[in-house]
Amino acid sequence: MKRPPKGRTRQECRPPDAADLLVMEDAARRTLLSLGEDPTRQGLEKTPGRVARAFKELTSGYWQDVDRIINNALFDVEYSEMVVVKDIVFYSLCEHHLLPFFGKATVGYVPDKKVVGLSKIPKIVSVFARRLQVQERMTMEIANTLTRKLQPKGVGVVIRARHLCMEMRGAHSQLSPTVTSALLGCFRSDARTREEFLTLARRPESQ
Repeated sequence: MKRPPKGRTRQECRPPDAADLLVMEDAARRTLLSLGEDPTRQGLEKTPGRVARAFKELTSGYWQDVDRIINNALFDVEYSEMVVVKDIVFYSLCEHHLLPFFGKATVGYVPDKKVVGLSKIPKIVSVFARRLQVQERMTMEIANTLTRKLQPKGVGVVIRARHLCMEMRGAHSQLSPTVTSALLGCFRSDARTREEFLTLARRPESQ
C-alpha cells in the first residue's frame, strides 16, 4: 500500500491495488505456516484472500478525505445551543496488536453561526475509526476536525470502547471499557457547558 512521506496527510493514500492484496495474502499465508497450520486445507484455503480484503475494508479511512465527506453540508444557521449526536457505533483496529477495539462515540459542539449536516458526524467518526488507531488519538482527531471545519464555540467528544488486545490477551481484563474525552473551547473553559455535555454523554438512550 502506498504510504505518504512525512508532511503529507493520510488522505493522500490510495486503496491497496491487486499487487498490494497479493502481498497481504502472502503474508497471511506465511503467518499460518509459522503457526504450524496448513494453508492449503479446506478451511484455510481461501483465508489469506479473505484476510487481505478484510484489512482493505477495515483501514479504508486512510484514503477517505474528510473535506470531501463533509462536502457542502455546512450551513449558516443562527443557532447557538449545543448539538449532540450520541452513541455512534464504531469498530477500529488497535495499532499495537492489530486486534479490534469497538464502542460508541458521543460528539457535541456549540455552533458559532455554522452547523454541519447531522449525518456527517457519524461519517467523520467512521473515517478515523477505519485506520490503525489508538483511542486517545482518534478522540482528538474527531474533535480537531470539527473545530477546523466549523470554527465553533466549542467541541466535545467522548468515546467508550472495549479493547480485545486487553480482553483476549495481556491483562485478560474482560468487560473493562476505556473512556476518553476531548473538550475544546467552551467545553473546556465553561464548567456549565462541560457538565451539560458530559451528563448527556453518560445518560442512557432510554432517558
